[in-house]
Amino acid sequence: MAVQIENAVTSGTFSLDGGTWDVDNNVWVVGNDEECVIIDAPHDAAPILEQVRGRKVLALLLTHAHNDHIGVALELAKAVGAPIHLHPEDMVLWSQVYPDVRPDRFLADGDVFEVGGASLEAIHTPGHSPGSTCFLLASEGTVFTGDTLFNGGPGATGRSYSDYPTILTSIRERLLPLPAETVVRTGHGESTTIGAERETLSRLADK
Repeated sequence: MAVQIENAVTSGTFSLDGGTWDVDNNVWVVGNDEECVIIDAPHDAAPILEQVRGRKVLALLLTHAHNDHIGVALELAKAVGAPIHLHPEDMVLWSQVYPDVRPDRFLADGDVFEVGGASLEAIHTPGHSPGSTCFLLASEGTVFTGDTLFNGGPGATGRSYSDYPTILTSIRERLLPLPAETVVRTGHGESTTIGAERETLSRLADK
């Protein structure tokens, strides 16, 4: 059986730099009928656990450590018995939420996670945050981009630890070279494709 990609949406708030905003977050569950990995852990563990449906969870993969992506990371990891993976450059953000606890393992660019007969490759894409990481599922022609690349362009860079030139470099050098038909599954909102976002970035460059 081919690997399955499932989506749950949770709602809550994002807080940073003294501001708070209402947000809806995508959670992605990738695997087969026996095992899976979870990408991001926002707001509410219950709908994520419903999506898991009792399968063995091999890893909880975090695209970055803004509070709306890690808010139930410890609760979820404990419930499913899986290690939390985060890029070390996002510890400055992680520590704002969990000052006394560290992730179980640190992500590195090029790390590969085997699940359901398929491979997820970690791609370090700093800019939205220093440790932002995407996960490429090449066999299924899809990439999970967190808040690095959205339907309509780059993720936000107006908050602490974000940088616009850096996110543009990450997108242009690490994501846009992927095949045009690659599906971009985002941390918020609707999915898109690499081809569509090449056009978006081209328009930005023309401004």
